[in-house]
Amino acid sequence: MSYQTVRLGAGRHRAPDDGACAMELASMLAGEPFSDRPRSVCPVIAGFVRSYNDHFDDARRQNLYAYAARIVGTRAGREDERRRADMCLAWARETCGVPPLHVRVLHRLFRPQGLDVDGVYAARAAAAADRPEVHALALRLVDELIAVGAVPDRADRADIQLGSSVEPPQAAAC
Repeated sequence: MSYQTVRLGAGRHRAPDDGACAMELASMLAGEPFSDRPRSVCPVIAGFVRSYNDHFDDARRQNLYAYAARIVGTRAGREDERRRADMCLAWARETCGVPPLHVRVLHRLFRPQGLDVDGVYAARAAAAADRPEVHALALRLVDELIAVGAVPDRADRADIQLGSSVEPPQAAAC
C-alpha cells in the first residue's frame, strides 16, 4: 500500500495496509513514521483535520486527500499556532453558531492540553452543525489555516512536491 493507493478511512490505523486517515497519509507523504500526529504538521491544523476526518461521511472524507499533502510543512512557531487556534474558535462561532453543550464541555476540559484542541473543537462544531454548506466552508478554513505563516519556498523544505496534484484513488470498476 502506498500514498497513491490508500483510501482514507475513519479512525487510527496500525499500518497503511489497514487504510489511513488524512493525518496518517500526511505522515506517509512527509516520509515520517506512520502516525496520525506527524511532526511536520501544525498541531492546530492536525487537530482539525484528524477530527474532521473521523466525524464526517466517506465522501466528504475523501476531499481531505489533497489536503494531506498541503498540510505537510505547516508546523510553525507559537505565534502562528496561536493565530490558527484563534481562527478555529472564531470560525466555529461564526459558521456553526453555538456548539452543543457536549462540544463546549469537551473543549473546556481538554484546552489546557494544547492548542490542537481548538482545531478539534472547530471540527466537532462543524459536525454538530451538520449543514450541507459547512463542508465547503471547512475546506476553505483549512486553506486559510495553511496560509498563516506560509513561506513562499515551503515546497523546497518538504520531502514531497506540495504543488503536485494529489487525488484520491479511484474505486476499481466492477
